[in-house]
Amino acid sequence: MVQVSVDALIDMAISGEGVVSFPTDTVPALATRPDRAELIFQTKQRSLDKPLILMAATPEALWPYVQGTLEELSVWQKTAQKYWPGGLTLVLPASDKVPPAMNPADPSTIGVRVPDSAIAQSILARTGPMATTSANLSGQPPLLTMAEINHQFPKVFTLFASEFDPTIPPSTLPSTVAKWESNGQWTILRQGNLVIS
Repeated sequence: MVQVSVDALIDMAISGEGVVSFPTDTVPALATRPDRAELIFQTKQRSLDKPLILMAATPEALWPYVQGTLEELSVWQKTAQKYWPGGLTLVLPASDKVPPAMNPADPSTIGVRVPDSAIAQSILARTGPMATTSANLSGQPPLLTMAEINHQFPKVFTLFASEFDPTIPPSTLPSTVAKWESNGQWTILRQGNLVIS
């Protein structure tokens, strides 16, 4: 069990030496530097055909990681303005800035999200975009508390409870995932806690 302060957790995240965990507006996240994404796959025992999500404090931090036409970028930005920060992950064409380890099976796409969580945003504002996924062993239900995460992942760095408000219950659902298709429409890959219209 490795519980640390926000500053220490951010230092560990930036160093890329390990996996950290922090609360979000949906289920708690496991996170690491994008170029060290393989650490999350190892920690979760996750299949390489299940990509990670790039999470950031602001939409502006994420746009360099995607590529599309000016028209597509306009649609994506309008969607982001409507639903971010919030429980919506957008799967978009990846730019060459995305490390292939984020999505080994299909490095041409990347899921991006801005969480509606003050503690997550404050961490991500200092670390920059992070490779993230839910905190659980692959195929098992998401863990909802720092205590559960500490028990299942004793080497993952988590926050002291005093560093955030643990009385705010997280959603038990992960984010909704919408993929941009070549026909200019969204396809819902996973229905989470947010319904898009």
